[in-house]
Amino acid sequence: MDKKKMNRRKFLGLFGTGAISTAAVLTGCKKPETLRIEDDYQSQTEPPRGKMSYRTSPTTGDKVSLLGYGMMRLPTEEGVAARDSKSPIDQEMVNRLVDYAIEHGVNYFDTSPVYCQGMSEHATGIALHRHPRDSYFIATKMSNFSPVTHSREASVKLFQNSLKELQVDYIDYYLLHGIGMGGWEAFNARFVDNGILDWLVEQRKEGKIRNLGFSYHGDIEVFDYLLENHDKYHWDFVQIELNYLDWGHAKEINERNTDAEYLYGELRQRGIPAVIMEPLLGGRLSNVPQYIAMEMKKRDPEHTVASWAFRYAGTPEGVLTVLSGMTYMEHLKDNLLSYCPLKPVSKEEEAFLYDIARKLVGLRTIPCNDCKYCMPCPYGIDIPGIFVYYNKCKNEGTLPHDTQDKAYARLRRSYLLGLNRTIPKLRQADHCIGCAQCEPHCPQNIRIPDELHKIDAQIETLKQELFYS
Repeated sequence: MDKKKMNRRKFLGLFGTGAISTAAVLTGCKKPETLRIEDDYQSQTEPPRGKMSYRTSPTTGDKVSLLGYGMMRLPTEEGVAARDSKSPIDQEMVNRLVDYAIEHGVNYFDTSPVYCQGMSEHATGIALHRHPRDSYFIATKMSNFSPVTHSREASVKLFQNSLKELQVDYIDYYLLHGIGMGGWEAFNARFVDNGILDWLVEQRKEGKIRNLGFSYHGDIEVFDYLLENHDKYHWDFVQIELNYLDWGHAKEINERNTDAEYLYGELRQRGIPAVIMEPLLGGRLSNVPQYIAMEMKKRDPEHTVASWAFRYAGTPEGVLTVLSGMTYMEHLKDNLLSYCPLKPVSKEEEAFLYDIARKLVGLRTIPCNDCKYCMPCPYGIDIPGIFVYYNKCKNEGTLPHDTQDKAYARLRRSYLLGLNRTIPKLRQADHCIGCAQCEPHCPQNIRIPDELHKIDAQIETLKQELFYS
């Protein structure tokens, strides 16, 4: 334990306020200049036990915790999330997080063969196997994205390996992972041409799968097709992205996306429970601009900015559980406070959040959730790092854009220096050749090469201005 604590302290010591800012992104706390993150955590209320809100699955009668644990950002021995490090998973910390979650009523754990660079299922299996099998539900996925896993044999092996890594005889909630990504061609190659969808239906009949569903990203025609064939496949649940920004503005932010209002409405019409992902939009709904954070904190000073998003996502009746990737105990406690028990968002509060959403849409940031599905880039470009840095500067008002602004020269210099500190030069946007290999893998349907070229053009202009100034 002392070794693990030292790792965490060493991490904070090495990265200083950068690590604190990361915590702010994931928990919704303000930046140090307006609120000390350490103080906010120290004053964090201990979540009550026995108060978790639950929803009942209409297909199996499962009593599912409204907070689901997303196992895609597990902590490593370096003290950072496994998505951002190749360091081994900190299994001792994962065990502690899982134990604490179960003690406070969480019983839904969502993983995938591809999460945490392939380490998530194994770590999840170790942590959960220490508890009675009937005390938790495991959700994992047919993540056969790579062409080498498209064959029936490879896909079956992927399923069997999930059972082995999770140390279970059956999967409670099994998903076709990311249908719609890559459109019809990808869907047919992954699930139809190889007969694996029919095979999964058979596994449900045999009891190897208790609930069969899919997660949706991308082409709405594939989503509509699967729901139109609900009588054939009898979907037990569907995982969709839902938050107060995506509810009515997903298509406005990116014309290739679909508003959550439509997705949820289609499921509700058929009585299919919704599992919610991205309640915080990859942290964007907790890392809002300071003036918006101030509005939210003024209205509810006792809770974090993130709690607004979690309460919103958990309020609709058709929601079975809301997933959150939680790296640190602080994240887990904060989210437990939102659902132990849930205080549903009132109509007045809903109107307030929709007003916030309209303000956020006006910022016109790049809708990147830092999921890293676009990585690795064959040319070494740090795609999510570039987008996250751009969005951060735009949200904070430090993106140089008005040459008449008295602070323009200072902002320009700060922006360029910060970029070089954040993203190595050989991994910046100017190295994008437009191959678009990343684009089909983006759950947000971002036209990645176009956005990179825009950023590159802007940076090049700033560099020339700096050179000639």
